Amino acid sequence: MTHRWLDSPTHHAWLTSEALRLLDFARAARLPQGFGNLDDAGRLPRGALAETMNTARMTHSFALAHLQGVPGCKGLVEHGVAALQGPLRDAQQGGWFAHPEGHGGAGKAAYLHAFVALAASSAVVAGVVEAQALLREACEVIEQRFWSEEEGALLESFSRDWQQAEAYRGANSNMHGVEAFLALADVTGDTRWLQRALRMVQRLIMAQAAGDGYRVTEHFDAHWQPLPDYNRDNPADGFRPYGTTPGHGFEWARLLLHLEAALKRAGLPAPDALLVGARGLFDSACRHAWHADGAPGLVYTLDWQNRPVVRERLHWVHAEASATAAALLQRTGDAQYEHWYRCFWGFIAEHFIDRSHGSWHHELDPDNLPGARIWGGKPDLYHALQALLLPRLPLAPSLASALAL
Repeated sequence: MTHRWLDSPTHHAWLTSEALRLLDFARAARLPQGFGNLDDAGRLPRGALAETMNTARMTHSFALAHLQGVPGCKGLVEHGVAALQGPLRDAQQGGWFAHPEGHGGAGKAAYLHAFVALAASSAVVAGVVEAQALLREACEVIEQRFWSEEEGALLESFSRDWQQAEAYRGANSNMHGVEAFLALADVTGDTRWLQRALRMVQRLIMAQAAGDGYRVTEHFDAHWQPLPDYNRDNPADGFRPYGTTPGHGFEWARLLLHLEAALKRAGLPAPDALLVGARGLFDSACRHAWHADGAPGLVYTLDWQNRPVVRERLHWVHAEASATAAALLQRTGDAQYEHWYRCFWGFIAEHFIDRSHGSWHHELDPDNLPGARIWGGKPDLYHALQALLLPRLPLAPSLASALAL
């Protein structure tokens, strides 16, 4: 296989066309207090509320679109920044709620704060002046509340007043911490963010996953002891499922390559274990999750014997798999990653892209028909849009900064 899709103008045109289609669909998510979750037809349900996660992801995504020259997106970025500085922010105690005050739980989660930081950094790159203050505050909250220098990782969550910390450590929040820290390093010029990202990778991948066949352990207690039975009774949880999550294996693999490239770009040592780990994570996720139950696609979760637990296929898993295949192909030139890149996009095009109602189906059932056991509707732009942009960009700097070059 000598011809690479990554070098094909036609493939690039297809990626661009699909990204524009997704962006048009997502514009309808705007609410007075931020961005909400769209249903299958691209409508906001009656009584829809803004969410910090979706508002931050949409703000980041529309910033990427504005940087590409897509008209009408800067106003959406400004709207997202205003929401994150207003109704979604805790003006008394600091930090961010999951929903506007008075709706839902009032805890403060590292996962959400990582996305606020990512959104703020992208909005700054996109030229939104008000985002500078948002970025400063996000960095301060992460440094003062979530970053543990002793543990070399993010603490998971706190009560609204920051007095009660959750006795849990999670790989997912730290993974998105790595993503955010890469962007923060680019926007602030502070390489401490890269060093912190490396410490998270060293703990969760080099020390933990590498010793277990590059399967990512997701759940830990407050002393970083694995919790292999966590959520056994709730295996299909959207954020903390039982067992292993191959989609996160792909996502970690890509982030290791971005971190390697960022460290080199900054003139800092980049351990060989980053590339070794990226290869290992990708291989493990493909080997155990693809066709795991005999049908095409990547299953959501596996047990500790690598047997499928939740057999649904989620769009974000396949988006991350395709983006990681592209990153590994760019980094190594190894033809096996071209094979996987084509394989994943072929599956996405056949099963996930909804040409009738717009966007992508977010979930397929075990028969590869649209489902909603875990993710109802079509709220997520971030994963699919990034998968459409990353193959055409260098591994460093991070997305917004790369688009601004």
